[in-house]
This record gives sequence, C-alpha cells and structure tokens, in this order.
Amino acid sequence: MANGGMAKMMKQLQKAQAEMSRMQAELEERTVESTSGGGAVRVVVDGKKTLVSLQIDPEAIDPENKEMLEDMIIAAVNEAFQRVDEMVASEMRKLTGGLNLPPGMF
Repeated sequence: MANGGMAKMMKQLQKAQAEMSRMQAELEERTVESTSGGGAVRVVVDGKKTLVSLQIDPEAIDPENKEMLEDMIIAAVNEAFQRVDEMVASEMRKLTGGLNLPPGMF
C-alpha cells in the first residue's frame, strides 16, 4: 500500500475513533426504563449502567414477603442492564455499518 493510501486509511480510522467516542459519551447520557411485578417496581438506568431511579409501589411492600420484592427489584435492574447492552450494540452496528468488529476494537 502506498504511503498516501496508508495515510488515508489512518485518517479514516481516526475519524471512526472520534465518532465512536462521541457516540459512547452520548449513550452514557441516555436512560432506559424497566419494570417488574406488573409495574410494582420501576427502575431507570443510564448508559453507564448506573441505577438512577427506583420506584416501588407501596402495595408491593409486604414485610411478610420481602423476598418477592427483592426478586422484583433484581429482575427490573437486570432487564434494564440488558436493555442498555442492546441499545449500545444497536448504535455500534449503525456506526460500523454492520461490520462484526471484535469487542474492544474501539
């Protein structure tokens, strides 16, 4: 490959890396919501997988069955984390044009 071709490829790679960084910063600001227990537990997680909001319907608070409430919280949080992963993967596919790049490539 001639020097001009290599320089062009490096410039394209740098542009792609800058775009990837911009997208990652944008995704970190987005939030996803998940519920469990028929809406008894509602969580909001940001793109960094930080729990930013947790709401529990007072009717779901039963001292005799705290394990069920704990399970609903875990289910809602795990689903929200999965949705963050799906959101990131979807945006990355858009950026890479559907290329199957290995994780950590950018």
